[in-house]
Amino acid sequence: MIDPLDFYGTRLSSRLLLGTAQYPSPAILAEAVRGSGAGIVTVSLRRESGALRSGQDFWQFIRGLGARILPNTAGCHSVKEAVTTAQMAREVFGIGWIKLEVIGEADTLQPDVFGLVEAARILSADGFEVFPYTTEDLVVAERLVEAGCRVLMPWGAPIGSGRGLNNVFGLRAMRAHFPGIPLVVDAGIGTPSQAAAAMELGYDAVLLNTAVAKAGDPALMARAFAMAIEAGRLAFRADPMEPRDMAVPSTPVLGKALLA
Repeated sequence: MIDPLDFYGTRLSSRLLLGTAQYPSPAILAEAVRGSGAGIVTVSLRRESGALRSGQDFWQFIRGLGARILPNTAGCHSVKEAVTTAQMAREVFGIGWIKLEVIGEADTLQPDVFGLVEAARILSADGFEVFPYTTEDLVVAERLVEAGCRVLMPWGAPIGSGRGLNNVFGLRAMRAHFPGIPLVVDAGIGTPSQAAAAMELGYDAVLLNTAVAKAGDPALMARAFAMAIEAGRLAFRADPMEPRDMAVPSTPVLGKALLA
């Protein structure tokens, strides 16, 4: 049985976080969430008309999925925009969790780490519990922790790229440097094997969206990711053997018969 996960004092049985964008239909999204067993779903808030109550049906649908909601500031390119979006999300959903994104580069969607730290400091001071989408840079991570973040979410690769873990060395170093901070690989995971590899590094969870939403069968792919993440976590806890340069026989040679 996979061990529980703790985010800001909230315990969760699943280590898979699932995004809710790009699915062919709400019904398929619901099937994927059920197939994944995800304890958290992320939602991008858009500025809807308050008078027309536009978007309310979707928010009610998201609430009905049975998973905890993690609003995000996807698409924000400035500190002011990200902070305002976070405040709007708290009003809509009535929760203080926020996945903080401040995008700095259009082609890679790489975070603006300077704006990210500033926004994290503002939101933490305002009572938010911040989940920052960041890089694997240790200095930036230190600044985010100093700003009040108790979870870090480094990217594996650019959002939606499916390239997996581009910098295994950097991700491993981050895990070693922050042994007591929950770490989530966020973005770039394309296959269950890549998710398992992240968990085998000792990461606490994986956040997915495109790899499930764009699969031929999103519900089946979500289930495959859930199984891979559990397998990777169990493998990490089991303390895998170290790689070797030379072969080592698995059958002992002591006592082997000598043939003349």
